[in-house]
Amino acid sequence: MINIPRGTQDILPEETKKWRYIEAKLDQLMELYNYEEIRTPIFESTELFARGVGGSTDVVQKEMYTFKDKGDRNITLRPEGTAAVVRSYIENKMQGIANQPIKLYYNGPMFRYERKQKGRYRQFTQFGVEAIGAENPGVDAEVLAMAMHIYQSFGLKHLKLVINSIGDINSRKEYNDALVNHFEPVIDQFCSDCQSRLHTNPMRILDCKIDKDKEEIKTAPSITEFLNESSKAYYSEVKQHLDDLGIPYVEDPNLVRGLDYYTHTAFELMMDNPNYDGAITTLCGGGRYNGLLELLDGPSQTGIGFALSIERLLLALEEEQIELNANHEFDLFIVTMGDKADRYAVKLLNDLRKNGVKADKDYLQRKVKGQMKQADRLNARYTIVVGEQELEENKINVKNMESGETETIKLDEMVNYFKN
Repeated sequence: MINIPRGTQDILPEETKKWRYIEAKLDQLMELYNYEEIRTPIFESTELFARGVGGSTDVVQKEMYTFKDKGDRNITLRPEGTAAVVRSYIENKMQGIANQPIKLYYNGPMFRYERKQKGRYRQFTQFGVEAIGAENPGVDAEVLAMAMHIYQSFGLKHLKLVINSIGDINSRKEYNDALVNHFEPVIDQFCSDCQSRLHTNPMRILDCKIDKDKEEIKTAPSITEFLNESSKAYYSEVKQHLDDLGIPYVEDPNLVRGLDYYTHTAFELMMDNPNYDGAITTLCGGGRYNGLLELLDGPSQTGIGFALSIERLLLALEEEQIELNANHEFDLFIVTMGDKADRYAVKLLNDLRKNGVKADKDYLQRKVKGQMKQADRLNARYTIVVGEQELEENKINVKNMESGETETIKLDEMVNYFKN
């Protein structure tokens, strides 16, 4: 037997109903915020992610699915969405569009070769937003508020917004130098990943899962000490907007994002539910990226965005015991008795479906009782029983499965009856 690849999952029909419900709700929310959908290829040039995500990140060094195609080109299955969206923005010259900033969202499969664990897969579905073309604290606040709105709209209440400022490029450079000076004397006591990051991306040492309890992590310099005046002012305005919106937040000076392109605002949204082991699970994260477009040979434009995993959203809903109203509404189930009625039902179904009626019938030659059970399993709102007598008299009893009431109509008026 051939089994599913490790780190992937089959999403079966009962679960896809939840997925479709979530995706439809996300689409509706994006309309409220005036964000438009963009779809980029599942695979891109490896160089895009090496440059856009950062050569020192775990994503590029350890987790990407990369291969040579038949033209001997280095191709990578996309591990995240921002780099591809920015590439499309540059390639399609979106900076020339009249309506600015450009507000985009995406939803699709991403691929990372990492250890499988609960809520984490090697193929996962990422939903994300990008607002490109405006460096304005109000846009930052809008994006953070949107992230909160998404999770609250599904009924999640135990949410914790954690924010930080990484500062502008100059502030970040000074901070990186301070971290190198701090960690260099003891770096041999850290894991091999931290050692390799010391001179390439020292901020990532603060986010190390292996060495997180080391004293040197706790005593490391804080980014807030290195923010220049303009970075402090920007961060202050973002917080003021959040206060105005009534959105609570926690500041964490050690919060860094795993990708190299972040500047200024960085944030994570966590689930903080005291009812289960005091666990705090990261639901989504993001931040501002000034310089990413230029890094990818684009114009001098800025952006901000975030991404979330649909799998993690479903896991959060499960842990909070929130049931989605994703029941599949089904209009009509046709019960048949005899070959003549069965043939008639095939044509009737075709006519009903062409007129927007969700309908089905039995195909296993079950008895009437078995067919009625099938109607119940499908949550059909109505049923009809068609036999030779009904065909001869051109009359049918339409049964409301919820109330039990029946209504008699002409059989040849069935389509109009349900259409209306």
